[in-house]
Amino acid sequence: MLNQNIKTIRKSKGLSQEEFAIKLNVVRQTISKWETGLSVPDSEMLVSISEALETPVSTLLRENISESKVDDLKAISEKLEIINFQLLQRRNARRKLIHWLLISLCAITILIFISLILFNSPYLNWDYNNPENAVLGVAFHAFEWGFVRLAPIILILSIIGIVWTRKKG
Repeated sequence: MLNQNIKTIRKSKGLSQEEFAIKLNVVRQTISKWETGLSVPDSEMLVSISEALETPVSTLLRENISESKVDDLKAISEKLEIINFQLLQRRNARRKLIHWLLISLCAITILIFISLILFNSPYLNWDYNNPENAVLGVAFHAFEWGFVRLAPIILILSIIGIVWTRKKG
């Protein structure tokens, strides 16, 4: 099943065992063993095979693919290539959005931190005999207390996220 499908699709793509092996960064004998059924690729390699053959893993694992379905396979492969390209674009757009949101979060965190330093807790000088001032002062103090403790964690995680979502290449 899997061995025949790999062989059939590889041949339909016009790849020799040697060329296919180079694409997967394995030796030709490995390809031969897969195609003769002497060994089976692991799941990670199966994904690499599907990418190299531009064929979904589910197709590789189906019942035998006949030679007559090569044209159908090409059409499906072309459609999947378009879908994969669209998914890649969507993934890149999402990564870019997250990247800029994390940069904004860092900037906002730093601005709040600077403003807290510049204003130097003005609520400490308020008249707390007035109940409204007392409630507002406690709210400001709670925000400042929580923010000062969370800001370093927010900054560190945001910077890690920025590095992780940066464009590679």
